[in-house]
Amino acid sequence: MDIREYLEKKPLLFDGAMGTYLAKKYQELDTEPCEMMNLLHPELVLEVHKEYIKAGAVAVKTNTFSANCEMLKEDRAVVEEVIREGFRLARRTASEAGREVFVFADIGPVPEHEGVDASAAYREIADVFLACHAECFLFETMADSEAAEACAAYIKERSPEAFVMVSFAASPEGYTRGGFLAKKLFWGMQQSEAVDAVGFNCISGPKHLLELVKKLPKEQVKKYLTVMPNAGYPTMVGNRIYYGTDRRYFGQAAYDLLQEGVSIVGGCCGTTPEDIAQVQEKIQVCEKEWAERRENGQKTESPGKGKVLAKGQEGTQESQMAGGKNIADAMENPGNSFAEKLRQGKKVLVVELDPPVEPDIDFFMEGAARYQLAGVDAIDIADCPVAKARIDSSILACKVSRELGLTAIPHMTCRDRNINATKALLLGLNMEGVNNVLAVTGDPVPTELRNQVKTVFGYNSAVLARHIQSFNEEIFCENPFMVSGALNINALNFDFQLSHAKSKIENGMSVLFTQPVLSERGFENLKRARKELDVKLLGGIMPVVSYRNAAFMNSEMAGIEVTPEIMEQYRGKNREEGEELAFKISAGVIREISEYIDGYYLITPFKRVELVLRIISYIRNC
Repeated sequence: MDIREYLEKKPLLFDGAMGTYLAKKYQELDTEPCEMMNLLHPELVLEVHKEYIKAGAVAVKTNTFSANCEMLKEDRAVVEEVIREGFRLARRTASEAGREVFVFADIGPVPEHEGVDASAAYREIADVFLACHAECFLFETMADSEAAEACAAYIKERSPEAFVMVSFAASPEGYTRGGFLAKKLFWGMQQSEAVDAVGFNCISGPKHLLELVKKLPKEQVKKYLTVMPNAGYPTMVGNRIYYGTDRRYFGQAAYDLLQEGVSIVGGCCGTTPEDIAQVQEKIQVCEKEWAERRENGQKTESPGKGKVLAKGQEGTQESQMAGGKNIADAMENPGNSFAEKLRQGKKVLVVELDPPVEPDIDFFMEGAARYQLAGVDAIDIADCPVAKARIDSSILACKVSRELGLTAIPHMTCRDRNINATKALLLGLNMEGVNNVLAVTGDPVPTELRNQVKTVFGYNSAVLARHIQSFNEEIFCENPFMVSGALNINALNFDFQLSHAKSKIENGMSVLFTQPVLSERGFENLKRARKELDVKLLGGIMPVVSYRNAAFMNSEMAGIEVTPEIMEQYRGKNREEGEELAFKISAGVIREISEYIDGYYLITPFKRVELVLRIISYIRNC
C-alpha cells in the first residue's frame, strides 16, 4: 500500500527513540555513536526495530540520524556504509513483520560552519538512500528550513513518488536552535511542493508540542501534520540521562494530538516501545470514536490534512501564524531615538565605556554623564571584554537609561549564556526600556582559565541576532530591539568577513560597528564594506595613547591592527605627548573615513575620558 493511501485512511504510528533506548538497554556499549551500532552490533539494532513493530509501529526510522561525516567524525566511505547498513536493517525488519511497515530514511541536521558544505552533505546522504531504493524520507530535528527543503527538492527530482517529511525541533517557547520561530518555519514549509508532511519533534515533551499544535490554524494546513515529542524532560543520574515520564501520560498526550488533527505521531528522545504501545491503544480509541461519528452522520475529515488554501488566502496565513500581531521594524520604532536618527540618515556618535571590575561605578556613571553633555547619541557597554568578569553590561545599560536618560547599547555575547538566559535578559532590558543591543560571539577565554571558566558558544552572533528578531516578532513587537553587530575590517580574509556580515544582516542586524581603522588595509576594507553591504556602518576610532598601548592592541586585542608606522611615532613619547599624537591621528582617521560611514564609534582607552571628549568636540565641529 502506498503511504499516502494509508494516511487517507488512518493515522500513521512511528517508532520511538533509537539512541536513548539503546543506551538504556546496553549501557556497557554507550561509548560509540549509536549509528555505529549498525556496523558493530547490528543484531541489537534489529532487536530494537522488532520491539517497536511489536508495540504497534507502522513506520520505523533507519538508525542514521547522525550519519554524516561531521557528527560521526568518520570519512565518507564509513558514513556511507553506516547508512546502507542502517537502511538494510530497517528494511529487513519491516519485511519480516508480517504486515505493512514503512521504512523511513532518517536524516538529522548536518552542523554548519566554515569549511563545511552542508547542502552537499545532505545530497550525499540522500544519494546513498536513493541508491538503496528508499521511498520515504524524514528530515528530523531541523533548526531551519533551507537545507531540508533544498534536499527534499533534490530527492523529488530523482524519485518523484518519494514521500518526504520535515520535522522541526521546537523548544517549549516555540523556537528552534537556529533562532527561528518554529511555527513560521512550519508555515514556510507548507508552501514547498517537495514536502509531503511537516511537523515538530525533539527538545520538548508532549505538553509543549501539543500547545504549539493547538495554535496552528489547522483549517489552512495543506500537509500531513506530524508530531514526535520527547518522553518528557530528562534528569541526570550518575552522569547518565534518564526520562521518567509516565507511559500512560505519553499515550494520553498522543490522543490529544490526534484529536487536534495530527496524522503522523511517534516518539523522540527517551521514548520506548512501551510508549509506542500506549499510543497504539489511543489510535484504536480514536478510530472507534471516528467510526461512531460517521455512523451518526457526523462529518469527519481525514486526520491531520486540512483544507487546501484557496487562492488569495495566503496573505492571512502569516498573520495568523504570528498571532495576528503587527510586527514592527526595529528601525521604524518611534520609541528608539537612536534608530530613528540613523533611519533619517543623520550621523550618530557612540562612545564605548568598559564596565568596572568592582562595584564602584562612580567613574563609569560620571564618564557617561560627561559624554551625554558633550552630545553623544549613545554609549555602548562591553560584555566582559577579553573574557574577564566585569559588572554586567545589561544591568549598567538599565542604570544609564533610567538615571541619565541616555541611550545605552549593551553588548550581548554568545560566550557566557545559553539562549534561555539571553531571552530572560532581553525581557528585563525591554521592561526597562532598553531596546538596542550589540550581538557579538565574544572573546575566547584565556587558556589558563579554561579549567575554571567554561564557555557556551552554542551559537554565533548571526544566530543570536536571528533569535532576537524572532523574539521581536513574537513578544517584543510593540517595542522591538534594534540589533547591531561587529565588522572586522582588519581581517586578512576580508571576503569571509563580508560573507559573515551578509549573514548577520540577513538575520536581522541593522548596524555594524567596525573595528578601529588604524591601517591602510582597514580603510580599504571599510570602503569595500560601504559598497557591498546594505547596512548602517559606524566607523571605529580607538585612540592609541602610547607605544606600549599599540603593542598591546596588536598582540592582545582580537581584530585590531596598528601599523608599524603608527607605532614608531609613539616611541619615546611621554603621556602628554602620546595623548596629543593620539588626538592628531584620530582626527586624521575621522577625516578619511567620514564619507563612508553613518556614524562614529569611539572607544575610550584606559579611562582617558578627557581625550575622547576632545575627539567628540572635533567631530561636532567638522
